[in-house]
Amino acid sequence: MSEEAGSTRPVDARPAGPAEVHLATAGRPLPNPEPPAADVVDGPTLGDPLAEATRLIGLAELAGLQVRLLGGLAFHARCPDWTARIERERRDIDLATRSRDSRALGRLLEATGYRADRQFNALYGHKQLYFVDMVRGRPVDVLVDRMEMCHTFEFAGRLDLDGPTLPLAELLLSKLQIARINRKDILDALALLVEYPLAPTDLGAINVGRITRLTGTDWGWWRTVTGNLDKFRLFWNTELQPGELEFRRPVRFDVRAQIATLRAAIDGTPKSTRWRLRAQVGDRVKWFQEPEEVGHG
Repeated sequence: MSEEAGSTRPVDARPAGPAEVHLATAGRPLPNPEPPAADVVDGPTLGDPLAEATRLIGLAELAGLQVRLLGGLAFHARCPDWTARIERERRDIDLATRSRDSRALGRLLEATGYRADRQFNALYGHKQLYFVDMVRGRPVDVLVDRMEMCHTFEFAGRLDLDGPTLPLAELLLSKLQIARINRKDILDALALLVEYPLAPTDLGAINVGRITRLTGTDWGWWRTVTGNLDKFRLFWNTELQPGELEFRRPVRFDVRAQIATLRAAIDGTPKSTRWRLRAQVGDRVKWFQEPEEVGHG
């Protein structure tokens, strides 16, 4: 793949220094995302979704549970200078935990103002739990052990590597795995790529090896990830609107160089026999799963 025109500032392979990293240390508490609003303390839960997610993760940690944030709020947690508006009040909270902690987390959520969807949780609780803040009408989705959407990746063994979100590589993978990616998801991914270096570590960086291990062994993963990297580059060059990736300061990394570096790492990773056999079939057979849509009671 040819490298696009424009700045080719090299990506620093070292973890960013303390002044460059926000919330890169596991368990580091989030700052208040904004000054407290009038409704922040008007009930058992907090009005601001990012503050509420932080509260829940803190309570879980006190109880000895491994719980991390994912979804759109996680990108704002890791990119706190990003000025894009977070939809307040009804914004979903997406959490990740491991199976050994899922029951205790469910009890904690119910004790702190959430109602469980018992039918859904009985059917799907081995992989996903669903709760609702009935006062605010705000859902909480909990993924257990892995993300299963267009593609699947495991996170249970990596929850202790970073906080308060999933590791940065997993956050990026959660967007790279989307077969029909939309504008919002592209912006989330680009925000991460302009803020954090690509490196062989999870410490304040996007762990490239975590991504290439998937794309080097599973052709479907490779097909979706490389296709999305092409979409990211095209979006940056032709569709990005003023203010969509505003940090009120220069971004830390050239996104086109980041995309080119990640693509080079993916291309340079040896491919498994299974990958090569699947590549012979190519696009003639669908290479991704359609995410299951399940209603809630």
